[in-house]
Amino acid sequence: MTYRGRIELSVLRNKTVSRPSLFVAVILVVAAPAANAGGIYLSEIGSPNSLGTAGSANVTNRGIADAAWTNPAGMTGIDETEVLTGLQVLLPQTEFESTVAEAGGGDGGNAGAIAAIPSFFYVKPLNDDWRFGLSMVAPLGGGFDFGDDFVGRYAVEEITLQAVAISPSLGYRINDKVSVGFGVSAIYTIFEMDIAINQSTFAAPDAQVSIDDATDVAVQPFVGLQWQYSDRGTFGIVYRAEADVDLDGDLAINDLVLPLTPQSSLDISWDNPQLIEIGFRHKLNDDWALTMNADWEDWSTFSANDFAINDAPTGPLLVRIDRNWKDTYKFGVGLMNKRPNGAVMAFGASYDTSPVSSADRTVDLPSDEQLRLSAAYGHDTGGRSAWGIGATLLWLGNGKVDQTAGGARFAGEFDRNWILFVGGMYQSRFGK
Repeated sequence: MTYRGRIELSVLRNKTVSRPSLFVAVILVVAAPAANAGGIYLSEIGSPNSLGTAGSANVTNRGIADAAWTNPAGMTGIDETEVLTGLQVLLPQTEFESTVAEAGGGDGGNAGAIAAIPSFFYVKPLNDDWRFGLSMVAPLGGGFDFGDDFVGRYAVEEITLQAVAISPSLGYRINDKVSVGFGVSAIYTIFEMDIAINQSTFAAPDAQVSIDDATDVAVQPFVGLQWQYSDRGTFGIVYRAEADVDLDGDLAINDLVLPLTPQSSLDISWDNPQLIEIGFRHKLNDDWALTMNADWEDWSTFSANDFAINDAPTGPLLVRIDRNWKDTYKFGVGLMNKRPNGAVMAFGASYDTSPVSSADRTVDLPSDEQLRLSAAYGHDTGGRSAWGIGATLLWLGNGKVDQTAGGARFAGEFDRNWILFVGGMYQSRFGK
């Protein structure tokens, strides 16, 4: 198997690998594709302001309970206890079209997995200046199921990454113009993956490596600020720190011609990147507001990954891989309209740059440039409840791949590579 990234292989406790190269090959099969499973941060959170503006209103969110996550400084605009609950359904179309398939096989059909993502936000005023918030969101994740006959099965057959963040936060009003906020997220992550092993040299069918129940709880602090610089304009900024992810899971190796330890434990480490997001909200008139945002996400720090096999034949084995990921940038714009009768509409678009070049992209997470188009509708009369529905169409780029795995080259691109987010929310107010 060959990879374009830099690979460093070392054995812990100064031991050497005496097992034949097949074992090392199995380790690389496990480690190399999994290194890409960091996912991409999701901006579709909570209210119609978020889902409907492609996330461009997140950092200037003020007066809606999902500010507990998007920018805790915005909680100071909430004067009553509020609870917001939401549900989003992800409907993906992920279809690979191969142009090279040295090991044969099919293209895997629609490999995207339908998913439902709930969310919860709570904000309570503590006094005139302080607000307490609590949120539960899915900040990143995804998955593919290409099947065991996929042309790239020696890179990945099936992969799932899921994360849930529970985040307490505080907001403080410095004066009528400036507020700050801070919080910390406890992010529970679970990762699973199946990969085939090429045994054609032994005239034998494929073997399989499985990573099961690899889990961790990581900590990610965040801080925010909002400044109302004019009667019509608001500026916001949010910083989320890096989160160290150290997964502990089970490794299973099945149907190998040469005997190896069939079961083992596996440690996987990567860093979810830090990010800085800024945004502006400008009230155009009594009904319409313009939102804009931009961010920088430090995906280059995710590039280096460590994989420790704890029960290798000659002792614990460490594999370090550099995936050659790079930082990304996002730009978004949205329009929001609120009618005197309480009807709320929102529209938005955003663009993200790619975290990896075509030369280094792998099929397990074929990340590319992204384009979002969003719309939402809701109703909020300022009473005890509000509701909204919305949708975002996320195009994930062509995802061109040219990869060699298990000694077999495959290449192609995703002729369909998009996700439709459909969501709804309900918000309740309970007084102070």
